[in-house]
Amino acid sequence: MKKLTKNQTIIYLIVLVIMWGANWPLTKLALAYAPPILFAGMRTLIGGAILVIFALPKYKSLRFKENWYIYVISSLFNIILYYGLQTVGLNYMPAGLFSAIVFLQPVLLGLFSWIWLGEAMYGLKIIGLILGSIGVFTLSATGFNGNESSVSGVILALGTALFWSFGVVYMKKTNERVDATWAIALQLLIGGVILTGAGSVSENWTDVVWNAPFISYLLIIAIFVIAIGWLIYFTLVGSGEVSKVGSYTFLIPVVSIVTSTLFLHENITINILVGLLLIVISILLVNYKPKINSEKSNVRRAS
Repeated sequence: MKKLTKNQTIIYLIVLVIMWGANWPLTKLALAYAPPILFAGMRTLIGGAILVIFALPKYKSLRFKENWYIYVISSLFNIILYYGLQTVGLNYMPAGLFSAIVFLQPVLLGLFSWIWLGEAMYGLKIIGLILGSIGVFTLSATGFNGNESSVSGVILALGTALFWSFGVVYMKKTNERVDATWAIALQLLIGGVILTGAGSVSENWTDVVWNAPFISYLLIIAIFVIAIGWLIYFTLVGSGEVSKVGSYTFLIPVVSIVTSTLFLHENITINILVGLLLIVISILLVNYKPKINSEKSNVRRAS
């Protein structure tokens, strides 16, 4: 995959954080009109269909017979298990706490990238990942409102973060063997079909309210959050260090809380300010490269 320039990376990260941050309040609004699994299936199915249209000119790079298992495995982790557990889990605990646990994903991603991708791991990076997770918990404390979380909700949230991490690392390991657009389009399409099928069996289509607000939320999420969002995310992952890209996703709950304040009239508290500070510090630490490592790297190249 072609390396992104610094300016391209910054623009992509800003767009991604804004879109995925706005996704949480938008999804919360949309779920008032549709059952969770059916909604998860519809949004991923539409997103996948849109990307297939854009991928068609590059049909020769599909190589389905050769790469079908990569598309299926990616779909299992990134779409079916990620969105399936996410939508079901939100029924068991407050959204703030659930999203906080899910966004422990960058910590898991940093660990798995070190184990399976050979990315560097050093003290400041570890501290940064820990601070980021604390920042996310601090932010989410605003939305607890005294509600108790259930064991089922915690397990589902941890599973969401875990499977998403597996999926991202797997995509990074296989990105040289598949076309990025086809890989994302097919995993969305496969996952969308399976989730929609599961929703059709376990939920009722008659519970979907096909009004203007729901259709608007569905299309905005399917086009911008799902289709464009996943394409940008895996473009960033394919171009740079997975753990560093993952560290910026700590900012997503910040955007989520800000947009929830604007559109759902939630209050900004001291927790938000403290959490934001911790997140900024964590991103700086994760993206800081010790001079010792750089010097060692240069010595190795020279030898």
